[in-house]
Amino acid sequence: MTRASLDKQPRDVAAMFDDVAAKYDLTNTVLSLGQDRRWRKAVTAAVDPRPGERILDLAAGTGTSSLPFRDAGATVVPCDFSLGMLREGKRRHPDLDFTAGDATRLPFTDGAFDAVTISFGLRNLNDPGAGLAEMLRVTRPGGRLVVCEFSHPTWPPFRTVYVEYLMRALPSVATAVSSNPEAYVYLAESIRAWPDQPGLARLVREAGWDRVAWRDLTGGVVALHRAFKPA
Repeated sequence: MTRASLDKQPRDVAAMFDDVAAKYDLTNTVLSLGQDRRWRKAVTAAVDPRPGERILDLAAGTGTSSLPFRDAGATVVPCDFSLGMLREGKRRHPDLDFTAGDATRLPFTDGAFDAVTISFGLRNLNDPGAGLAEMLRVTRPGGRLVVCEFSHPTWPPFRTVYVEYLMRALPSVATAVSSNPEAYVYLAESIRAWPDQPGLARLVREAGWDRVAWRDLTGGVVALHRAFKPA
């Protein structure tokens, strides 16, 4: 995360997410114009979950992102630092093994997972590089990483319209559908300050991951980065 976004970061990001837990999934669907469902499908395809695998789903929120992995026969562990999100997730999906955890200090042993994924949560870490290194630690040799995160639209005219939406329309829409619209002002700022696709790829490589690649979704509004732990 850049210095600019850190300066605007709330004192307690976990509390911010606690406040929006009840309407979080609905708000995301509205603000993304329904694209969040498509993005989740792309994440599932990139992770390629298989029966019997162990998958760590970081920044899992209420567990919506974890369901496709469970349905594929994998053992999924939804992990989040917001207790409010975890409580709401457990209420909705009591069969999932929700776990509280800080992505920069994960409560798991080395090599515990076949795959680790994080969607729209990496930019909320105080130290994304440390988080990526922790993800590497808990992944088995040869295991995979999938990061789904907001990025930079690749077509300049669309990028201009997108930034205008982020800074003006997004907080207004959030006021109508979210229980804490101020949280989405911070989220808009954090998205705008986040590195572009090559910049995030460098960060992933610097954390020790190998074979880093990405693909753009929705014209680069979101980027899907995939990497592997060296065998």
